[in-house]
Amino acid sequence: MCKKLTDQGLSVKVIEAAPDMGGTWYWNRYPGALSDTRSYFYRYSWDLEDLREYPWKREFLKQPEILAYLRHVVDRHDLRKYMQSKTQVQRAIYDDVDNLLTVSLSAGPRLTARYIVTAVGLLSKINYPGIPGLKTFEGEMYHTGNRPASYDFTGKRVGVIGNGSTGVQLVTALADQNVKQLLSFQRHPQYVVPAGDAEEQVWGEVRNSVLGFGFEESSKPTFSVSEEERERIFEDAWAKDEEANKAAAEFICRKIRQMFNRPNVDVVNIGTNPITRLLNKGIRTADGSEYELDILIIATGFDAVDGNYKRMHIQGVLGKTLKDRWKQEPSSFLGTCIPGFPILFTVLGPNGPFTNIPRLFEIQVEFISDMISHARKVAAAKSAVNGSCVEVDTTELQAWMRQCDEASANSLFRKTPSWIFGANVAGKRPSVLFYFGGLATYR
Repeated sequence: MCKKLTDQGLSVKVIEAAPDMGGTWYWNRYPGALSDTRSYFYRYSWDLEDLREYPWKREFLKQPEILAYLRHVVDRHDLRKYMQSKTQVQRAIYDDVDNLLTVSLSAGPRLTARYIVTAVGLLSKINYPGIPGLKTFEGEMYHTGNRPASYDFTGKRVGVIGNGSTGVQLVTALADQNVKQLLSFQRHPQYVVPAGDAEEQVWGEVRNSVLGFGFEESSKPTFSVSEEERERIFEDAWAKDEEANKAAAEFICRKIRQMFNRPNVDVVNIGTNPITRLLNKGIRTADGSEYELDILIIATGFDAVDGNYKRMHIQGVLGKTLKDRWKQEPSSFLGTCIPGFPILFTVLGPNGPFTNIPRLFEIQVEFISDMISHARKVAAAKSAVNGSCVEVDTTELQAWMRQCDEASANSLFRKTPSWIFGANVAGKRPSVLFYFGGLATYR
């Protein structure tokens, strides 16, 4: 976004809460942190020279490699001079007379902006579980979304709460760090496969796919054929090599069991025996068992999509705040614009596509920068001193929300509680946070 706007000749200031840039890949520094996207696609496509020449060591990148790449891009395009770090946006107030936003910061003078673009991330507001005694634990406790850049776990008794993608990566990595004991507190087992190494140049396919991850997607809906045809397709796929399927499944299970069968690694099933409270020195479960720990790592995810907006006071037309507007459910047009909040744009706002993030924010950045460019041209043509007011109409948002609801109606995600609909945060009203129609359709 910064590169796009400075290329338009605009004065740009980037406000960053962290000590340095990197976003997700600055804060998520836990052992084993890994991208779920092939390295060739986990980069910017707009710098073709860098796309071809920047070296990657593996197909699925680890956190330090991604952070190094992001810093490389910032330095390559001399963007650091526009950035103010260790600073949070506290307030943004719209002035409908001058068509400006006044921004108050945690450090430094207030700013006046013709346009504001928020890019606070989908998964950035840490979510802690509501376990009694959480603040009484006397050992060291970290959330995976904000832990020290380096830590020596040697000889420590470590507990991990959470078994999603982050928990799996973390436990797998910690098992190799000479811990005295590693306990994974799990409600449900996970399915995992090892990351391989390969590279394909199929950018066009990625941008015109549903999920944007660079793998071949089925184009035939399951129920578009008869039950007999469905059975035949499934049988053909299975019969191609039934023994290979079974062998692969057994290999994966065996590898997972190897890790948990180590004498210092174990699983505590909190699905049938839930955690009742944290103690000064560990965890107690419903059956009365107590597990002493030196370190507790929380891997329970984030208050997704709108979580970070809740800490900012954003005020739009007629003094209405974003918090008030989103009281029932967060919503935005295409994940980028909100009625009643002119000249405010969001990257990865509510109701954007559920798809590969790097591809999505490139598309949204292009859309927002084009809108700003068009608004400036309109203002210049009209000699408008206060610029053009850019705002989405409420009826357009309502129509988009209906599309989002319809696209997710048959999704399996709606049949189980998860962060994708906001069900992982206590007290948060589940709602449609994404568009499930695919990246190509969204474009």
